[in-house]
Amino acid sequence: MTRNSKDAAIEKISNINIGRDRDKFLRELIGELSSTLEEVIGLEEASGFIAVVGARLGAIMDAEYREALGVESLDVEHVAAAMVDLKRRIEGGFKIESIEDDKITLVNDRCPFGKYVEGRSSLCMMTSNVFGKIAADNLGYARLEIPEAIAKGDDGCRVVIHLKPQEDSYTGSGREYYAVVGD
Repeated sequence: MTRNSKDAAIEKISNINIGRDRDKFLRELIGELSSTLEEVIGLEEASGFIAVVGARLGAIMDAEYREALGVESLDVEHVAAAMVDLKRRIEGGFKIESIEDDKITLVNDRCPFGKYVEGRSSLCMMTSNVFGKIAADNLGYARLEIPEAIAKGDDGCRVVIHLKPQEDSYTGSGREYYAVVGD
């Protein structure tokens, strides 16, 4: 193959429209990684691995918001706003539905993972752990429930962040998070 034919092949390939970019590649990578984990080790174990990553990212993101606001900890309104903002920055469609004394409810109509989240409910652990880490480390406690999720085939997501332990009414639903002392 001559240099001119190589250059022509590279030019032809680089000008075709296949919609490939870094964002799509990373979404596909995460989607395929979660699918592979779910298939090989099971949903519960895959969710556990993704939970670890989510907790680490939650700590990083929480520190960024605290530093930017110049505060030791966020209040409940800032926690909810930070959750919505961080998802907005990664192209999620989260909105605050309500903020009450004992819970925050968020709704979402667009997953940051796009179509690659469908059928991959282990990816919901990313949201659960990022939000759970931020809420617990700022407010002392969080129990996160995701009763509706795009990953499970719902039209949108509903995320309920309980801010106070409810031992009398706790049914085992959701995942609990506690503030880490000295974190």
